[in-house]
Amino acid sequence: MLHGYIPPHRFLPYLSWTEIDALPDRENTVIVLPCGAIEQHGPHLPCSVDSVISSGVMGKALERLPAEVRAFALPTITYGKSEEHLHFPGTMTLTGTTLLATVIEIGESVYRSGFRKLLFANGHGGQPQVLEMAARELRLRHGDFVVVPHGVSRLPSAASKQVSEQEKRLAMHAGHSETALMLALAPDTVHMERAAANFPPPFPIKLLSADGRPACAWTARDFGPSGVIGDPTSATREQGEEILDTLADSWVQALTELYALRWVVRDEPTWGRGHEQGFVQSAQPAFTG
Repeated sequence: MLHGYIPPHRFLPYLSWTEIDALPDRENTVIVLPCGAIEQHGPHLPCSVDSVISSGVMGKALERLPAEVRAFALPTITYGKSEEHLHFPGTMTLTGTTLLATVIEIGESVYRSGFRKLLFANGHGGQPQVLEMAARELRLRHGDFVVVPHGVSRLPSAASKQVSEQEKRLAMHAGHSETALMLALAPDTVHMERAAANFPPPFPIKLLSADGRPACAWTARDFGPSGVIGDPTSATREQGEEILDTLADSWVQALTELYALRWVVRDEPTWGRGHEQGFVQSAQPAFTG
C-alpha cells in the first residue's frame, strides 16, 4: 500500500477532502513530509536507503505518537538532489531548482488545505540547503506558517555510541549507521558480504575543517570506486533496531513539542509570491446570520 512505513491512521492521503476539511485544530496539526533520495549506497546497500530511512524513522515515531498529538504524514519524496553520486548507475536525481520548486509547491498545498505546521524530515545529506531555502520562502509567503527542515537522523539516538571516532569524524555515506538502520528496516536488501570500509583522506587545512571532513566540494567518486564513505562492516540488525527505537522516541518528543508550539504570527503583507492564494471549497455550511 501507498503508506509504506507510515501507520495508515496517520497517513493524510487516506482521508477524503471532506474529512480533511472537518479535522479539528488544523492550524496546529503537524504535517510530516519525509524527504529521501534514490542514489547509490555502495555495493552492499540498495539505492533506496535515504527514502527508506526517512519514511521508516518517521513511521515508527508516528506509530508511537500519543493520540492527542495531531500529526499526519504525506507520501515520501523519493527523488532528491543527488548529483554528487552521478558517477554511479542507479542514481536518480533532480536538480536543486526542481526539488526546490517541488517542495515549495507541496508546502503551498499544505497551507491551502488549512494546515500551518510542516516538517521536512530529510534523510539525504545532499539537500538540506534546498529544504532550508524552501522553508524560508514559504515563511516569507505566509506569516503564520511554521516550516521546520530537519535531518531525520540528527536527533539524539544510540548511533553515536556504536561507532568509532574515525566514523564520527569522516563517515558521510553508506557507513555504519545507515547500514544498521537498513538491516532493521529492510534486511532483505542488504548484502553484508559485499560491505567494505572506505574513508576520504582528512582535509589538511585545520582552520577550515577541525575534524578533517572535506571543506571543499566533493563527489562520491573522488574517494574511490565503491561509493562508500565510512565503515559499514560491523553494523548489525540489533544495532539498527536500537538506533531506530531511540530515534523514534526523540521524534515523538519533537513532534509533541512542535504540535504544542505557538510561534510568531506576522500580520503584514508577505514578501513572497501570492498568486497561489485563492478560493478553497469548504464542506461546512455557510453562515447565513
